[in-house]
Amino acid sequence: MTKTVFISLFILFVSFAYSQENADKRIQYFPKSEEKVSKMPKKKNVWVFIMAGQSNMAGRGQVEPQDTIYNKRILSINAKGELIIAKEPLHFYEPTLTGLDCGMSFAKSLLPKISKNITILLIPTAVGGSAVQQWIGDSTYRKVQLLSNFKEKVNIGLQYGTIKALLWHQGESNTNNKENINLHTSRLTNLFTVFREILQNKHLPILLGELGAYSKNNTNWQLLNAKLREYVKTDSNAALIFTQDLKHKGDDIHFDSDGQRKIGERFATEYLKKFN
Repeated sequence: MTKTVFISLFILFVSFAYSQENADKRIQYFPKSEEKVSKMPKKKNVWVFIMAGQSNMAGRGQVEPQDTIYNKRILSINAKGELIIAKEPLHFYEPTLTGLDCGMSFAKSLLPKISKNITILLIPTAVGGSAVQQWIGDSTYRKVQLLSNFKEKVNIGLQYGTIKALLWHQGESNTNNKENINLHTSRLTNLFTVFREILQNKHLPILLGELGAYSKNNTNWQLLNAKLREYVKTDSNAALIFTQDLKHKGDDIHFDSDGQRKIGERFATEYLKKFN
């Protein structure tokens, strides 16, 4: 073996080891098993919340020990559509990428403020990197047919409870050019009309999250945030939460774990203030 070949193999080994170490760290606090729901509460006592959008809703934060505490009043679904006790990460569409999202934080923030008879069912439908026009067009992205999958998962939610709101975080993929930014308000109007038709409620609350303030393309991100603010002024059943103080996980794209928890808390606060 020549010295050059040896060095190349050594570099490959180190790169693989580093990659494996990061992968192991990402999943070290993932649940080791899932717990199926053996007895569902009465349908009138189940509040369903749909989670949709791209990667900052799908979750890229590090799941940490504090995120592993579950509550049997918070449910979700697995990849087969079966009801399970909710545990982070909730999203399952991109298994090599998925991390902490805002879902459990949202539900845990709601529980103390609502009736003890209520169970929360979180339905994950977000897919990282998906653009709003792909949702409108029912495109297949990262092996998920976005709108068709949304309909399928909504139907599961409708079987078991009342859909109370949609949590939406998306927009990073629409900041690549001014045309996409300028069209964002009209596209959201179109998409949310379709969502509400699917959800069988034309007045359904939709909670949106701002993009962060940490992007290397921050000018365009803030232009898109302006479009989000523009949209909620036109929709009395929509509300936008603030995220400009939150930090990224080191990649200038995704909220860190603390940011994801705060997003969940802010969604819950806004929901209770405006829609409950």
